[in-house]
Amino acid sequence: MTRVHDMGGRFGDGAITPEADGIPQLGDWQARALALTLAAGALGQWNIDVSRHARERLSPADYGRFSYFEKWIAALADLLVETGVLTEEDLRGDGAAGAHPLAERAMKAEAVAAVLARGGPADRPSNVAPRFEVGQAVRTLRPAANRLVDGGHTRLPTYAAGARGRIVLKHGSHVLPDSNAHRLGEAPEPLYAVAFPASELWADPEAPRDEVVLDLWQSYLEPA
Repeated sequence: MTRVHDMGGRFGDGAITPEADGIPQLGDWQARALALTLAAGALGQWNIDVSRHARERLSPADYGRFSYFEKWIAALADLLVETGVLTEEDLRGDGAAGAHPLAERAMKAEAVAAVLARGGPADRPSNVAPRFEVGQAVRTLRPAANRLVDGGHTRLPTYAAGARGRIVLKHGSHVLPDSNAHRLGEAPEPLYAVAFPASELWADPEAPRDEVVLDLWQSYLEPA
């Protein structure tokens, strides 16, 4: 069954209508949702892959009706309660008063610019030897599933499962989301840019000669 968030190439979700003036500006509440998410992440209770998986775990009904930043804030509320940072009473405004144990980790306003500029690099040294070279033909595993945790997070999209492509770039070794999202360790392994002909991904592509390039971890691939 297709995961609710795995929408690439799926039919029936309606047309994508680009904004006439480009990227829309955030309103006040959307900016606050982004700020809260970044500030809560600085508390060190989860990593970026855990937070992505939290959004994927929203109920299908909520995921379908929520806007982009509503998904962010709903997943953040779940994470705060799951990790014990806050209680449901806290979220309702009925929690206990007093200083929070994590108060000293709070991100200060003057630190925001540097934190955003630094980002969250995911490249790491790895003991896993690269298996593929640029130009080599590969095929993605089928189904597109987490091989470590049943039903778990993965960055291999369903529409690319079982597709044949070629390596166009070696990115070095990066944190494996399938492991990191479930707190099993960073498990870094080689990451590749893989080009797929449109005809490999869709039965009747409008432009068969087009290519889609995906960044995929080594454990998602096998020789073609």
